[in-house]
Amino acid sequence: MTPFMAEVVGTALLIIFGAGVCAGVNLKKSFAQNSGWIVITMGWGLGVAVAAYAVGKFSGAHLNPAVTLALAFTGDFPWSDVPMYILAQFLGAMIGATVVFLHYLPHWRETDDPATKLGVFATGPAIPNYFANLLSEIIGTFVLIVGILAIGANEFTEGLNPFIVGFFIVSIGLSLGGTTGYAINPARDLGPRIAHFLLPIPGKGSSNWKYAWVPVLGPVLGGSFGGLFYKAVFLGKMTAAFWYVLIAIALVLVITFSFEQKRNTAVTRNVTA
Repeated sequence: MTPFMAEVVGTALLIIFGAGVCAGVNLKKSFAQNSGWIVITMGWGLGVAVAAYAVGKFSGAHLNPAVTLALAFTGDFPWSDVPMYILAQFLGAMIGATVVFLHYLPHWRETDDPATKLGVFATGPAIPNYFANLLSEIIGTFVLIVGILAIGANEFTEGLNPFIVGFFIVSIGLSLGGTTGYAINPARDLGPRIAHFLLPIPGKGSSNWKYAWVPVLGPVLGGSFGGLFYKAVFLGKMTAAFWYVLIAIALVLVITFSFEQKRNTAVTRNVTA
């Protein structure tokens, strides 16, 4: 198996398990309906572990553009291979989302709420606030990357590492996922969102494109800085890129905060008018 195909297959498996558990918990007339957030986080975490076991020896099982970028920034992955990996991850995510659509085929018509259907494929904020939502995704992905790199620096019984990472994903979901649904992976969110837009899902409604940039940009910034932070603080190898990415994060957050303030002011004026 080539690394490209491994990333396609691995990311597809990740989405089949992850979006699949979201569908089982949220779609009507599923036996798993209303089983809750803990079930969702376990489904995602164990899905990561299974996907990593499946393709890890072929591609390293990045399964996430944020991971690929972080490893490139730390010098553990060639920049020339980054576009190929990211393309494979987005393709795999769309394939995985399509499989979930087919698997739950009769349940889409039974489910009335369009937002519930979208939630199977893509994330959304518990409280819409672009600044807070973006910050949440940056923090969550930063923690993801630093944690993965720290776990990888330890010695485990052979074959145990993906299982530990899987439970680490569960931990992130339980502790940090309640704000935005913890995309922490641009391919995980945008790939299935595109699939939602394209697939003939009955009564599906909007794909919420106005929010789609948050779970892409947030993980890219947080993941990239996570890799650079680990390299600087854990390994003692400070680079100029550390400061460039940190400044970029600060600028993006300032711009987003300003935009959110203006948006809130406009909403308030419309309500009082």
